[in-house]
Amino acid sequence: MDPAFQAFLTGLPIFLLHGSLALLIWGAGIGLYMAITPHDEIKLVRDGNAAAGLSLGAAAIGIAIPIAATLASSHSLIDLAVWGFTALMLQLASYRGVDLLVKDLSRRIAKGEIAAASVLIGVKLSSSLITAAGLVG
Repeated sequence: MDPAFQAFLTGLPIFLLHGSLALLIWGAGIGLYMAITPHDEIKLVRDGNAAAGLSLGAAAIGIAIPIAATLASSHSLIDLAVWGFTALMLQLASYRGVDLLVKDLSRRIAKGEIAAASVLIGVKLSSSLITAAGLVG
């Protein structure tokens, strides 16, 4: 058997298992993010609220970046779960931090204020990149 094909067959189950756990953490992260925000992101997005769409999109990316870094650097499922959860908590904390800084963040996003959403996007993505860099050392 070709060594490249054999390596693929050996690595595929690990890839599927680790990838599935990463997607589960990511999905749970987005769900948890939507649960802690007072506004209903999905309803607002369906109603055409650009601020809510941008904020939710940035949350999805901001949660994915450190999880991807964890996925790339972890060697076990426990390692992935622990650091993935840690990255997720840091992203959720960034929302709260911006809410304290901007004041009434949820209400402002619900009103469609792009300025408030832009600050949140910047903080989410920058903290996500810093977290990811710290995870891969």
